Parts: sequence; structure tokens; C-alpha cells
Amino acid sequence: MNIESIQLINTAILKSKEANLNQEFETELKKHSESPALKALEKAIDHLSESESISRDQAALQLVKFVRDLDKIWTDYVFLEGIDRLKNYLKNQPIQ
Repeated sequence: MNIESIQLINTAILKSKEANLNQEFETELKKHSESPALKALEKAIDHLSESESISRDQAALQLVKFVRDLDKIWTDYVFLEGIDRLKNYLKNQPIQ
């Protein structure tokens, strides 16, 4: 595969992702900025900042990293669970 083909495929990948983007980001951000969940996160940031004697920026980063880590753990678990189920399904299928 030459460099031109790679560039063409990369462009196609990016364009395909663009179609799935939510263009209403300002509306979404406004909705979330007024949500009870954001108020709870603000309290959590303040609490972590005070209890660990760190800046609010550091506390926010720690909380985001924590949630992303949990999300990755569960994403990996669900993916592996799906692979295991697929293996079991395929193992029990008759060979044709």
C-alpha cells in the first residue's frame, strides 16, 4: 500500500467519524452546565481538593482519570465477556 492510499483511507476514516458528531454541542454544554450532576461533581472536586490539599484543577483531573479508568475496566470486561461467549458459541456449533 502506498502513501497515497494510506492518506485516502485516513481521510475516509475521519470523514466517516464526522458524520457521527453531534453538531449541537453548545446546546448540550448549556444543558449539562445546569445539571445536578455537574453540581455534585463541583462538590466532589472541592471535597477532594480540600481533603488532599491539592488544587481544584488537580482534583478535577484525578476525578476524570478515576472515572475514565473505571470506564476502561468495564469496557474491557464486557469486551472479554463477549469474546468468551462468542468462543463458547462457536465451540458448540457443528462443523459443516
